[in-house]
Amino acid sequence: MKKKILLPTDFSENSWAAIAYASELYENEIVDFHLLNAFDANIYTITSLVSPKPGEPPYEKSKEKSQSGLDEFIARIKEHGENKKHTYYAKSVYNSPLEAVKDEIEARDIELVIVSNKGETNDLDTVLGSNAIDMMEKVRNCPVLMIPSDETFKKPNEIVFPTSFKTHYKRREFASLIEIAAITSAPIRVLHIEKEEHLSKEQIEKKALLEECLDGLDYSFHYLENTNVNDGLSLFVQSRGSEMIAFINKKHAFFGSILTNPMVKDLGYNATVPVLALHDLRN
Repeated sequence: MKKKILLPTDFSENSWAAIAYASELYENEIVDFHLLNAFDANIYTITSLVSPKPGEPPYEKSKEKSQSGLDEFIARIKEHGENKKHTYYAKSVYNSPLEAVKDEIEARDIELVIVSNKGETNDLDTVLGSNAIDMMEKVRNCPVLMIPSDETFKKPNEIVFPTSFKTHYKRREFASLIEIAAITSAPIRVLHIEKEEHLSKEQIEKKALLEECLDGLDYSFHYLENTNVNDGLSLFVQSRGSEMIAFINKKHAFFGSILTNPMVKDLGYNATVPVLALHDLRN
């Protein structure tokens, strides 16, 4: 069965790096890659606050630029050698990047979004960079894999999965993590930042449920004390040279404080390794 992956792009070298990463990560898998560029034709004047409409010069100029960029990226992909297992599609839409991604996920039954954490200028406030952060938090029905700018692909040596052991884990929510771990042979390092001396009865039960979800994979449990979640995660990743982070975006618990500004910016914008945002399907 073909996998469907969405690749939002602003035609920057950073977004090209994310596309290249996606291609190599799924090198041996049958995949439909959907390149998506959302263009904006909002050019206001003193006398007009109305957005240009199809057929009007500002709109058509923006659309032409968007389509030209997609054509160039598709040509560039072909120049780098085509993988017979991969099929590429390109779509230009008049919308905000976040809303365009949400619409495309629904329309195409997308299974994973892969996006660079920075745009044309390596600035978080550029369109792609800021919206990539939003995608991690606000795209609730599809995992988002954020790739650091200029990241070149290498199989991760391990994938760090921080958790509070308070989430009602479901195996289907781990589908992308399980898949990436399987195709890269990367072990999963479950990290718990301890606030109490012992796990509660509920945490012990949730930990057992997590073990069921990860059954058949190479994984291990690790514990840190006397530190906050962000510092503990950063310390763990840096000390071990870990090459990917994955977490469940469960609102109002554990990472609830991380997936709000400015903490989500720290995790996404300053990431030195790919970050996979999974989602609690009950949200």
